Amino acid sequence: MTQAPPGPDAPRAGPNFTDLRTRVISALVMVAAAVAALVVGGAPFIVFWLAAAVAMVWEWQRLVGPERRLPRIVIGAAALAIACAFAAQNGADIALLILAAGALIVGWLGAPGLRIWAGAGVLYAGALILSIAAIRPPLPALIEPPYNLRAILWLFAVVWGTDVMAYFGGRLIGGPKLWPRVSAGKTWSGTIVGIVSGALLGLAVAAIMPVGRVSVVPLLVVGLAAGAAAQAGDLLESSVKRRFNVKDSSQLIPGHGGVMDRLDGFIAAALFVALLGVVRGAPSAAEGLFVWP
Repeated sequence: MTQAPPGPDAPRAGPNFTDLRTRVISALVMVAAAVAALVVGGAPFIVFWLAAAVAMVWEWQRLVGPERRLPRIVIGAAALAIACAFAAQNGADIALLILAAGALIVGWLGAPGLRIWAGAGVLYAGALILSIAAIRPPLPALIEPPYNLRAILWLFAVVWGTDVMAYFGGRLIGGPKLWPRVSAGKTWSGTIVGIVSGALLGLAVAAIMPVGRVSVVPLLVVGLAAGAAAQAGDLLESSVKRRFNVKDSSQLIPGHGGVMDRLDGFIAAALFVALLGVVRGAPSAAEGLFVWP
C-alpha cells in the first residue's frame, strides 16, 4: 500500500546526521595526519601534500574515462612530482611550465572530446602544490620565517571552520538551496554560517599565535574572502562530478568520498592566499596575509 505524502501541516523532518559518526572518525584521522605533517615541516610537509595531489590526479583521470588512463595517471603524477621539486626551491615559474607541459601531454592522451578535461586535472592538482609551496616552503625549522607556520594554521582554521559549520548550519537551519543544479545539499544558510564561522575561527587562531600583532579588520575581511573561495571550490568540484554523473570522486575516505571531495575548498582558499601575496608584492605569501599597514 502506498503511503500518502504528508500534508501541509505535517511536521518538517529533523536534520539528518546519519553519516556523522563515520565523517567524524575520518575527519579526525585526516586532521591528525595534516597536523603531524605540519609539525614535522620541511620535506615531509611538502611530500604529504604531493601525495594528496597525486591521489587527486588518480581520481580525476578515473572520472574522465578509461582511454589510456594509466599513462595519463603516471604522466600526471610525474609532472606533479617534478613541479613540486622546483616549487620547493622557489622555482614556481619552472614548476608552472612543467605542469602546463604535463597537462598538454595528459590531455593529448585523453579521449576525443575529453582532452581538455583530462589535462585540466593536472593543473587542478598542481594548484595545490604551487599554493602550499608558496605559503610554506619546505625550509628547516631553524630558518623558517615566523609567519609561514601561522599562515597554514590560519588556513586550516578558515577552511575547516567553514566546512564544518556549513555542514551543521545547513542541516540545522535549512532553507533555500544555494545552487541546486550543481550541489543539491548546499544551502544559503549553511554557506553563510560556514563563511562567517571560518573567518572568526581563523582570526582566533591567528590571535593566539605569538608572532607579531593581528590586524583584526583586514584579516577578518581576508578570512571571509578565503571562506567564500573555499565554498566556491566546493561548488567547482561538485560541477565536475555532476558533469561526469558521479556522487563522489572516489571512496578513499569513508564518509567523505575522495581526496578531491575533501580538498576542493582547501585548494581554492590556498590559491587565494598565494595570489594575495603576489598581488600585494609581499616578500612571501604568508607575510602578505598578516602584515598590513
